[in-house]
Amino acid sequence: MAHDISAHDITGKTVAFLLTDGYEDSELTEPWKAVTEAGGTAVLVSPAGASVEGKKGHSQSVDQPVSQADADDFDALMLPGGVVNADHLRMDTDAVAFTRAFFEQHKPVGVICHGAWILIEADVVKGRELTSYPSLRTDLLNAGAEWVDEEVVVDAGLVSSRTPDDLPAFCAKLVEEVDEGEHAGQTAP
Repeated sequence: MAHDISAHDITGKTVAFLLTDGYEDSELTEPWKAVTEAGGTAVLVSPAGASVEGKKGHSQSVDQPVSQADADDFDALMLPGGVVNADHLRMDTDAVAFTRAFFEQHKPVGVICHGAWILIEADVVKGRELTSYPSLRTDLLNAGAEWVDEEVVVDAGLVSSRTPDDLPAFCAKLVEEVDEGEHAGQTAP
């Protein structure tokens, strides 16, 4: 299956990448590359200090502390996975509020692997169809989500995938949803 990112131009759009130490390296680097190659601006937002380090050693500078970040300044949100990253983010009240604000503003959100934990904490998955790393299935079902085992799932601006193996399809859909902009069905209860 071909995944054509070049069909979408997101010049002028800014995507917040919310993560902290322990993220899955490729779940930051591949979507980041897809966003920037499609003309978008990627901004790393984190509760961490000056930089974050992935579980495989990729290090990247933090552009903005999550405590000072405002969803109004962004067109979309990207949530990479990685167990340690996802577990720490869901315990950070600023990160949870920042995430929830994208749903309140009907903006696209991409999430992969364990990244969906913060969506449960933000109370934005009830009635939404999404996928994740298989171990989150029960957590998502208990939070009211409709969990499916598919490469990439799109539900009104919410793009989700399971693992790094799904990144080609995920990145193409993320860029497409950022290009489409706000979705009325992308909302917080």
